[in-house]
Amino acid sequence: MEVDASVCMRYDEDKEVRDMPSLQIRDMPVDVYEALAFRAEVEHRSLAQQAIVELRRIPELVGRERRLKALKAIRQRMENAPTKWSLDPADLIRADRER
Repeated sequence: MEVDASVCMRYDEDKEVRDMPSLQIRDMPVDVYEALAFRAEVEHRSLAQQAIVELRRIPELVGRERRLKALKAIRQRMENAPTKWSLDPADLIRADRER
């Protein structure tokens, strides 16, 4: 898959000319194209709009993977931790009253 990133010019509402990055993908696998086209049609978007939506989700996915990895590490530490953390509520109440 060949990717060509270039810059296009666009005019905004203020009649200013601004650079806007552009992306062209050559030799895209058919299954990727069809999946993108299907989602674009379901969401009533153009292919370009859907591609932007999909690309914006990437940081969310990376962050989600990082959070799941952290939760897994916490669970493992809790499973391997000594059981001294399980205190009897009556002992805690007694200690609080004695203070």
